[in-house]
Amino acid sequence: MLIETETTPNPATVKFLPGRTVMEVGTRDFATPEDAEASPLAEALFSLGDVEGVFFGRDFISVTIGSGAEWREAKPQILGVLLDHFAGDMPLFRTGSAAAIAIEDDDTDYGDAPEDADIVAQIRELIETRVRPAVANDGGDILYRGFSDGVVSLHMQGACAGCPSSTATLKRGIETLLKHYVPEVTEVRAI
Repeated sequence: MLIETETTPNPATVKFLPGRTVMEVGTRDFATPEDAEASPLAEALFSLGDVEGVFFGRDFISVTIGSGAEWREAKPQILGVLLDHFAGDMPLFRTGSAAAIAIEDDDTDYGDAPEDADIVAQIRELIETRVRPAVANDGGDILYRGFSDGVVSLHMQGACAGCPSSTATLKRGIETLLKHYVPEVTEVRAI
């Protein structure tokens, strides 16, 4: 089995591509070892010591290492864990764990005003079709979290969380795109 790797705009994060589906639906972000208890794979990655974040996407796993850690040392260990997991056909999540899957629910009420329903629908459509695929290519995800008084709130995950270029992506990329197509948008903020 060959697992490809790709760098991301975040120098602390590398995207690992196992050549197969990782998550059938949704994504899952593990920001702490305690979060990782739902997944044997995430738990094994955190147990390496230098790992500070794990993110499961549709066909990739992004791993973030801590400051002071070196990719030349961490990458072979991470690849070993991933190879053992996928070659052994081990489960991604522990059975019976209610915390196993976090799927973005399109019906979630983020306190959006009912009169903004058309604007919110446009924003969500642009995020889903234009933003999320581009961000997934970089090993992360961005989730809609609300619209109020012209401000769109987004949650950044995976390689996007803590990335030095995330502010530029948010302001120059996503904000510019949303303002162009949805004139009611005045600002985009990460939460």
